[in-house]
Amino acid sequence: MRVPFRLIGGVLVATLLTQVTACGSIFYPDRRGQIDGKIDPVVAALDAVGLLFYIIPGLIAFAVDFATGAIYLEPGKTAQVAPEKLKEAIGADGKVDNHKLQTILETELGRSFPLDDPRLIQHKGSAQQLAMFGLQPAA
Repeated sequence: MRVPFRLIGGVLVATLLTQVTACGSIFYPDRRGQIDGKIDPVVAALDAVGLLFYIIPGLIAFAVDFATGAIYLEPGKTAQVAPEKLKEAIGADGKVDNHKLQTILETELGRSFPLDDPRLIQHKGSAQQLAMFGLQPAA
């Protein structure tokens, strides 16, 4: 019995898709072999995109990245900036200076963020929202 070419092609595409869906293993091969640590939110979000297409590729992406350790941040690195350093970007009037914030983020995280992009959506907060999280407003 002859196997249709579509079935063979489908199996081949599915196999390649499952090999490519592990984003952390592809983007950060130097992280492989880690046992634990803080989860990199970028890799977790990229793996979660696989869940949107079908459940199986997303689960495979998470499984591969957790098994290889590529989903964890490198030891000593975080995806956060200390609030004390971010206070430098807040002006005397309580508004955030995007240029100062951009330089702080570039020096701390080593990544460039387009904070001057006109498509950037900024949300305003209130003292009540901060109080819900147990934070004190300070400007």
